[in-house]
Amino acid sequence: MISKEIVQYIKQFIPERDKQIKEMERYAQEYDIPIMEVTGIEVMLHILKIAQPKRILEIGTAIGYSAIRMAKALPAAEIVTIERDKERYERALFYINQTGTSGQIRVIFGDALNVYSDVAKAAPFDVLFIDAAKGQYQRFFELYEPLLAENGLIITDNVLFKGLVATEEPIENKRMRQLAAKIRRYNEWLAGRNDYETIILPVGDGVAISRKRGERQ
Repeated sequence: MISKEIVQYIKQFIPERDKQIKEMERYAQEYDIPIMEVTGIEVMLHILKIAQPKRILEIGTAIGYSAIRMAKALPAAEIVTIERDKERYERALFYINQTGTSGQIRVIFGDALNVYSDVAKAAPFDVLFIDAAKGQYQRFFELYEPLLAENGLIITDNVLFKGLVATEEPIENKRMRQLAAKIRRYNEWLAGRNDYETIILPVGDGVAISRKRGERQ
């Protein structure tokens, strides 16, 4: 992981976020709602600006932070995002309306493992962004990967999991230990796929970029 000093140094070059985005960041911090870290999302947005996707599928809306950031960065893109927590879903709708991005973002309420048929109606997607239950990453990938366009991207957040995937020290907290093991297996599974090229970027909490090959191996 990048040192805290380097992260702080990098942050000074990040463009200023508007008032509404900062309010979302404050809300997430106050209520302990996981949203993508600032350095990580800035890297992802830069990649998306280069790729210029027309349709994006996000698994894990939370309060709508990433979806809104993507919509603002890509005014021509359509975003479908899934959230299973009722309170977060309603807060996301509030922020989406407040930021004027409702014309680009459609939020589906439900468990991502159960709403495939509804999501499939909007396919194909140029980008699949996975940022939900970490223990289900592989299931999310396998379920929604068929909806990806040729040469599409799958972006997964939190793949370094606070550095715990790489530590050789014992992890005392059982839940954290189990999640770290699952994410480690997911990373290894990603790297072993011949139909995707994957790179892990040590920004934020770790971002994996998997590019779909034009032809399956």
